[in-house]
Amino acid sequence: MVSLKDISVKCGVSIATVSKALNNHNDISEATKEKILKVAKEMGYYPNSFARALKTNRTYNLGVLFVDEAQSGLTHEYFANVLDSFKVEAESHGYDITFINKHMGLKKMSYYEHSKYRGVDGVVIACIDFNDPDVLELINGDLPVVTIDHVFNNRTAIISDNVKGMRDLITYIYKMGHRKIAFIHGADSSVTRNRVGSFYKTLNELNIKIPDDYVKSGIYHDAETTYSLTKELLALKDRPTCIIFPDDFSCIGGINAIKDMGLSIPDDISIAGYDGVLLSQVLNPRLTTLKQDTVALGKNAAIKLIEAIENPKASIIERVVVEGQLIPGESVKKLN
Repeated sequence: MVSLKDISVKCGVSIATVSKALNNHNDISEATKEKILKVAKEMGYYPNSFARALKTNRTYNLGVLFVDEAQSGLTHEYFANVLDSFKVEAESHGYDITFINKHMGLKKMSYYEHSKYRGVDGVVIACIDFNDPDVLELINGDLPVVTIDHVFNNRTAIISDNVKGMRDLITYIYKMGHRKIAFIHGADSSVTRNRVGSFYKTLNELNIKIPDDYVKSGIYHDAETTYSLTKELLALKDRPTCIIFPDDFSCIGGINAIKDMGLSIPDDISIAGYDGVLLSQVLNPRLTTLKQDTVALGKNAAIKLIEAIENPKASIIERVVVEGQLIPGESVKKLN
């Protein structure tokens, strides 16, 4: 293995100068820095992460805690896109990522214990039961933590603007002439509560009253549950003219239920999704949905977590709100 001493001998400079060049310090000339970097590359030198950890007291490794209710893992397109953006930003700052879980082989440990075991510098938490005692242990521990789409008083949160997103979606459906609007929402969470609250608030502002049967409690990213709940809505004597689904993926269940009942979209029933994943734009008809800015969500999470790690004394608790964008598709019919 090539060492700093080997490079220093080859270049005729001190080990300290080699170290400064490799760490991009400004107190050596650009010519010397370029020469050292060129020689280091030619000799096949690669920095040792363990040595850097000993020197900086950091591992340059970020933990990711992500466990969605439907157990879909990284096949969950929305969160996969958020985490990919997080990864790209983290890597641009020289950080790797490690997924945190409760198991190390056959040994069970808490999220906090696993984070310590892996020596991560900080953790981002997305799509999990935020009331889980193991999550709360991590939140109240000594590691920097940033959450996505959930707020704790003592941690920075990156939040998609679900209130405005739902308002924009309802307003569009209203302008298309619909007054009988149903909503199948996901399982209880801060995201769900904001969307449901915005749903009712927007309807009130538009002077629309709907029966309680129009609102169903479902599960995010679960087409089977959405299939059953859609059938319940379509079986109502005074059924809705438009159904909003929990997310774009689960709407597949709703679409199948509508087809199985011999109805067509949007002629017989209109539908809308949420998230704006690629799937929504390749369906026929193209889905009307609210596209969440996954790039901004992931990027901001990485930036804020790294700031908390690298400059803890200047770290403040923030709520970074990221707006989405309405995508009018072809799945909401214009009513007279």
